[in-house]
Amino acid sequence: MKTGMIVSLDSVVKTFFMGENEVHALRGVSFDIPERGFVSLMGPSGSGKTTCMNMIGCLDRPTAGAIYVDGENTAEMSGKDLALLRNKTIGFVFQQYFLLPTLTILENVMLPLRYQGIPASERKKLAAEELDKVGLSNRLKHRPSELSGGQKQRVAIARALVTRPKLILADEPTGALDSETGQSVLDLFFDINRQGTAVIIVTHDPDIGAMAPRSIHLKDGKIISDMADTKAHTTDTANMADTETHVTDTAEGAHV
Repeated sequence: MKTGMIVSLDSVVKTFFMGENEVHALRGVSFDIPERGFVSLMGPSGSGKTTCMNMIGCLDRPTAGAIYVDGENTAEMSGKDLALLRNKTIGFVFQQYFLLPTLTILENVMLPLRYQGIPASERKKLAAEELDKVGLSNRLKHRPSELSGGQKQRVAIARALVTRPKLILADEPTGALDSETGQSVLDLFFDINRQGTAVIIVTHDPDIGAMAPRSIHLKDGKIISDMADTKAHTTDTANMADTETHVTDTAEGAHV
């Protein structure tokens, strides 16, 4: 495990069966993401990006190889320890928001803190602070059905941030939004990153992926490119200096 990295993948392989067919979802994938890094993980359907996201998010384990999240080798951890690492380190943002319709947006954002055993008064204060940061301080008592798609995604981002994670993992966060609203959500991710939180955006949209300072492209379970773009919507100079990575492909000639 390299120092200064929030995520490291080392020759990661993932296989599973669909009926009698063995699927090679990841084929010897290696890369590092530094603390405070901003990366887009790109690829078409079936490329392995969702499997890779699940591994980084401590939702699954590799068949072979090693994945380190905040210095911990997830392949060697129990299910309970994986859940603790996930809840402590990672905030998730999904395309479909997953807000509870019967709760106010304040209550939705408070929910992760309840699972951490934080007192109710402190939960309310922290949740209100995060909603203020995403521009929704005047909507605390509204329910999800009263919000636009962009506002719902901002609530989801506030919920992801309320536990003070070191990493935000966003799966197609602009997929259900129009281009203007999607851009405003992306700008929010850049603001979050500038404040010191690492961000990984998983997307099939090349226009979205190209806005990140660094893009990792997957195809058929392998990395086909890993590029840093100094002209992208960057965070800071130190971040860009940290994007130098190693990319190792140990499965030459493999096909799905």
